[in-house]
Amino acid sequence: MSRVAIASSTQLSADAGGEIARAGGNAVDAAIAASLVAITTEPGICSLGCGGFITIWPSQGRPVTFDGNIEMPGRGIAPERLGTGAWEVTMDYGGGVSTFVGHGSVGTPGGLGAYDKASSSYGHLPWKELFGPALYSASQGFPLSPASHNYLQYSHDCVYGWLPQSYKPLHTNGRLKSVGDPVVVDRLAESLEAIASQGVDTFYRGDLAKLIAADSEANSGVMTAKDLAEYEVVSRTPLGFEHNGWTLATNPEPAVGGVSLVAMLELLTHPDNALKRAKDSQEGWSKALTTLIADIQHRVLMHRLRHLDYSNTLAEDTQALLTLALSGSVPLARPAPSTVHTSAVDRNGLACSITMSSGYGAGVMPPGTGIWMNNCLGEIELNRKGLNAGPPGMRLASNMAPTTGRHSDGRVLSIGSPGADRITSALLCTLNNFMREGLSLDRSIARPRLHVEINDGDPRIAYERGLDVSDVSLPTREFAEPSMFFGGVGATLHTPGSDLVAAADPRRSGGHCVV
Repeated sequence: MSRVAIASSTQLSADAGGEIARAGGNAVDAAIAASLVAITTEPGICSLGCGGFITIWPSQGRPVTFDGNIEMPGRGIAPERLGTGAWEVTMDYGGGVSTFVGHGSVGTPGGLGAYDKASSSYGHLPWKELFGPALYSASQGFPLSPASHNYLQYSHDCVYGWLPQSYKPLHTNGRLKSVGDPVVVDRLAESLEAIASQGVDTFYRGDLAKLIAADSEANSGVMTAKDLAEYEVVSRTPLGFEHNGWTLATNPEPAVGGVSLVAMLELLTHPDNALKRAKDSQEGWSKALTTLIADIQHRVLMHRLRHLDYSNTLAEDTQALLTLALSGSVPLARPAPSTVHTSAVDRNGLACSITMSSGYGAGVMPPGTGIWMNNCLGEIELNRKGLNAGPPGMRLASNMAPTTGRHSDGRVLSIGSPGADRITSALLCTLNNFMREGLSLDRSIARPRLHVEINDGDPRIAYERGLDVSDVSLPTREFAEPSMFFGGVGATLHTPGSDLVAAADPRRSGGHCVV
């Protein structure tokens, strides 16, 4: 048995990580098993047809991020077909959102490839063993989670209602299932068993790949067998940030979540920021901190909208943002749950942080697979270039920012969050509470948060009750109770000579486990 701490999207997935730790798995094994359960058992939130990132920091050596994000498909098809095969739907989720669904919204998924790369590089247990908990849940059926139900009550008809095999597992007698109702997805267990026994090759080049590609071709999709066969996970050097003895490693470009987080943290800790002018009283400090965090989010997110979301030179433009942040000056330019996260650390100081996403879901389930596919080409607020985002093989943009960290005193941290564009703001608030104000992990996560929303270029501050926003310069909207709108942070901590710690966000009914 290994000593491992796991925090994940649900208690079911965290317990899966605990099961693997008891079998001798390390932090990477436990995190992969927990994440596999999360993407299997939270329909609407994520699925096996996902993409994402895994950041790992071994006890000896440098950190690495495995980029298994969604890729632009279309290899081998006529250029005029790109951008077709999808239609727009609108739902009231999150205050109102529009997205594209259908086969033409599906991007090439890399999540399974990233799990495989992480397992073979840093895992201890055999690949097949990591699938045990997910395979059991798929075979026996799993309870519909609160987060899934929260999203599906808005999307079950417009996203999942147009295809019978996609609609059937989520409904009973034409009604959406309730929280806790059992969900059984036809052929999902068989697909998991094939991937566990044969490896990811069956998903990218084998029998499952043939089913997925054939369904795409038959329904005006743009993802081809060639796209699946040529997908490659990329090993990247994470972005770094240093403060108060901590060194953090997070997701680098072409994702934009990590660079946005690092830019926000740099501005928060810059010696010339407004906190120097805060009053000595705790009340004055709290108000000044809230105002500063709102201003930082406003500046970075507006800069991202103007300079990164449409960029054709992303490497140069992300470096320009970091340079501005280091100088303490990002000029103010005025103009979804859909993710799961798992964090794990073990007693040897190995840290693993995994974030996966399927967008809002395409409503597509290739016959014979039981696998829901992503709609990442159709995420309008993220993929601003549209369904034809670029040349086939291009990685899509992402808000995901799985992060690991080490302190000079030996502490090891793994942290991340789901929440679409709220990922960076959730992590900014939590890391400030933990790194700068010295709160415990659970208190750092539970403390009220704010997020600067930018809709059609008009920013406003969404915030949870308990924050003093009287000095902010933007319109506001208050949430009376803690809300999963503000993410679902999960974090784990290893302190030498002390107990392992895991903390999960109460906003999302997250789970944690220490073995």
